[in-house]
Amino acid sequence: MSPFLSLTFFSIMILGTLTVLSSSHWLITWVGLEINTFAILPLMAQNHHPRALEATLKYFIVQVTAAMMLLFATMSNAWLSGQWSIQHMTHPIPLSMVIIALALKMGLAPLHAWFPEILQGLSFNLGLILTTWQKLAPLILFLQIPIESPALYTTLGLVSILVGGWGGLNQTQLRKMLAYSSIAHLGWIVLVMQFLPSLAFLVFLMYVIMTAPLFLTFQFMKTTTINSLSTSWAKTPILISLTPLTLFSLGGLPPLTGFLPKWLILDELTKQNMMPVAVIAALSALLSLFFYLRLSYAMSMTMPPNNLPSSLPWRLNSSRIPLFLTILTIASVSLMPLSPSIITFLLT
Repeated sequence: MSPFLSLTFFSIMILGTLTVLSSSHWLITWVGLEINTFAILPLMAQNHHPRALEATLKYFIVQVTAAMMLLFATMSNAWLSGQWSIQHMTHPIPLSMVIIALALKMGLAPLHAWFPEILQGLSFNLGLILTTWQKLAPLILFLQIPIESPALYTTLGLVSILVGGWGGLNQTQLRKMLAYSSIAHLGWIVLVMQFLPSLAFLVFLMYVIMTAPLFLTFQFMKTTTINSLSTSWAKTPILISLTPLTLFSLGGLPPLTGFLPKWLILDELTKQNMMPVAVIAALSALLSLFFYLRLSYAMSMTMPPNNLPSSLPWRLNSSRIPLFLTILTIASVSLMPLSPSIITFLLT
């Protein structure tokens, strides 16, 4: 695809998301979601690989199903209440349908089965867009709709954290592991969204800062499986030595950046007298931490085998690490000292 077409489709995708962010009318919001969906489809299919085309078709079917469910729920609410405004979604049945449609659109468990399979068929760059930018519009809608059923939010959050940790344990493909990591972090966001929306936005922002270096690092090293990570140390030793810290930060270990959102969420759940939910979420995070440790072990503590088929390539490309990747990697592990300023700026 030519650079002009790529820039056009990226601009249309951004325009669709901005339409959703700036609208309070369900019909215009639905149009923005459809613009966003149809703009990313050519970018997903530009590889002309069977897996990429299969992922594009699956993504199209899932997103159209969620959009039709969302449109039907909003039309039902307008018929019952006479209101098209997002804030006036008052009837419980259309409201529940909207929550389910948005959960399907984002890939929240138990409506998550499509997400790892689609991410597996895409490149790391498009996978990064799918796990970050494409989640923004549904999350904003989650923040705007009235919270009439907090038990549904809590159930979706806990199930997503459990599935995101459990599903990534037996994976060997890096893209699928990152997909389950995204599901788990979305669970944390939905879990706290009903109590403190500004904290949910902070968690999403921290997740973007932490997951972007991983996608860009794996794209830079051209590795797709855990086995290929053992040969990466000879290509970029400095980057490989910093990537485990990014993984630990994504798992929420102190004193790294990822500890801040999990600490604030558990603190807020404790203030809301939801100690069992906080304990289950904290224990479920250990499942995700296990496969983060598994990736770190494969990168930093294993050596490549000496047999001929698995030996290192005879020439290593001496390419420089991009500046943007360097900045994101440093930010993903070193923002914890700035937590008072971040909390003051975003949560007050």
